Amino acid sequence: MGSTKTFYIETFGCQMNVHDSEKVIGTLEKQGYTKVETEEAADLILYNTCSIRDKAEQKVFNRLNDYKKLHRQGKRFGVLGCVAQQEGQKIFERAPYVSLVSGSASYRKLPEMLVQLEQGQNRITGLDDRQTEETFETEFTARSNPHRGYITIIEGCDKFCAYCVVPYTRGKERSRTSTSVIAEARRMADAGYTEIQLLGQNVNSYRDTEGKRSFAELLAAIGEIAGIRRVRFTTSHPRDFTRDIVEAIDAVPALCDHVHLPIQSGSSRVLHLMQREYTCEQYLERISWIKSARRPISMTTDIIAGFPGETPADFEQTIDLLTEVQYDAVFAFKYSPRPNTPAITMADSIPEEEKSSRLQVLLDRQREIQRANYSKHIGETVEVMVEGYNSARNQIIGRTSQNKTLNFTTSQPILPATGSYLPVRVTSSFPNSLVGEAI
Repeated sequence: MGSTKTFYIETFGCQMNVHDSEKVIGTLEKQGYTKVETEEAADLILYNTCSIRDKAEQKVFNRLNDYKKLHRQGKRFGVLGCVAQQEGQKIFERAPYVSLVSGSASYRKLPEMLVQLEQGQNRITGLDDRQTEETFETEFTARSNPHRGYITIIEGCDKFCAYCVVPYTRGKERSRTSTSVIAEARRMADAGYTEIQLLGQNVNSYRDTEGKRSFAELLAAIGEIAGIRRVRFTTSHPRDFTRDIVEAIDAVPALCDHVHLPIQSGSSRVLHLMQREYTCEQYLERISWIKSARRPISMTTDIIAGFPGETPADFEQTIDLLTEVQYDAVFAFKYSPRPNTPAITMADSIPEEEKSSRLQVLLDRQREIQRANYSKHIGETVEVMVEGYNSARNQIIGRTSQNKTLNFTTSQPILPATGSYLPVRVTSSFPNSLVGEAI
């Protein structure tokens, strides 16, 4: 290791991984490391990996292979995150120039692993099994956005959906105390953050180890902290989605009027094959709670097209569900088998062309729904948080409480500051965004 102790980190995957990297960066900086912007400038090169997408592990090994020449220059490599936990010691076998392999459940051990690295050890592992009770908490998070910040309140997953590798790579569900979560939120508010997003693989499966607050009560407590204007949460599991969450959104103005509630399929038969632990009817009951709220709540979801055994009739039920629920966005993917999951043993009888065809039908239908839904906002005045500026279009980029992008113009000579809040009148719409003018 060079005396300067520099590091480079590249992050793949979801918001959980992004926030994990913020905490890893803060931990390294606390240990005397300096972050640099390129692999070539770093002593230590880290890849924080995600195993959700198809061939994720192969993409990581390809990335390592691209830069293995830097090993000859004395640089060290580390693989973090879900692929690290999934592949374990095999990473050393396939990429012997890697010195550190650590799953996310072992990040709390990073300081001691860094000491081992600096002492010249070449095969350092942090691979906790599913039974760990520990969470990764640090006051040294290097937050990348000065206005919006993440707080992980629950780690791991106990749901074991048939297609999902997360329970095997992130360990069992383990929640932080509500006291520690609220204390972190207050520190963020004191530092000038106005928007907080609570994170978890199944964020609403949160169980306060102190027994003080339910998830809905925790939401409300954070929403009532002085200085916090917006509180979001993701991702919710339908089985643990309770009516008091909707009641909290209605009662506390700072709680954003947006719920992301993955359905995955509109067929109860397919949901059973997926081991999702709810039926379509139970899911729609939760949607009815959301639709009965006093203020309109935007709804988004995840859907898998072409899961093993999905018949054309099952797929039609998913299309019917889109029409019934009227989502404001759908994140849809073709099914692809993931290592160690129950679904990998199922006969994947649906051809890739059919999966692609179903996915396109789904996306086309959802686009029609969103075109109609977004157009309903024309003429409304909504509050946006300023996120940036698009010089090519001469527009300010903002986001509404419902998590919709609103690009707008202003007659003022000075552009509004990033992180500020403005009322904007919506003048036109697209299927994925709104356009408006600042009031």
